[in-house]
Amino acid sequence: MKRILITLLMVLSYQAFAQSEAYTQRKKEKLAVKSPFEKIWDGELPAEVVYKDDEIIAFVPLRRQTPVHYLIVPKKRIPTITDLKDEDLHLIGKMYKVARDLAKKYGIAETGYRLVINTNEDSGQSVFHIHLHLLGGIKTGPMVDQTFVDPRTKKEDK
Repeated sequence: MKRILITLLMVLSYQAFAQSEAYTQRKKEKLAVKSPFEKIWDGELPAEVVYKDDEIIAFVPLRRQTPVHYLIVPKKRIPTITDLKDEDLHLIGKMYKVARDLAKKYGIAETGYRLVINTNEDSGQSVFHIHLHLLGGIKTGPMVDQTFVDPRTKKEDK
């Protein structure tokens, strides 16, 4: 009986933290074709490019979320950070270097900026080609809505 309960808990836990079927299907369909970022790189889609070298491209997204908003993307398509291989780690470092340089160039290095990489469903990733958002030019507020209460935190600690 104990073994059955443990197995049931494991299955339910996995399902609770698994991607939804609809998301998994959309992801599969998007991975079967060129990403929008590959199309921008190849000149098939227009973009306001602010940086490009042999490995990285940075451009203004279609829907800016702050006055200064750039997407910094490696040329190599890596669907999510979870899919990152050790031999690709230099790309992440280079993405952050480009972000630093763009923040300086566009005047937000001193006032502050946010760097974000969304990964999979719970973060809202919709393009399955890793990309770093550089966001600044206004106060961005908290990363999340601050409503989560850690059950480990004692009331008197708040």
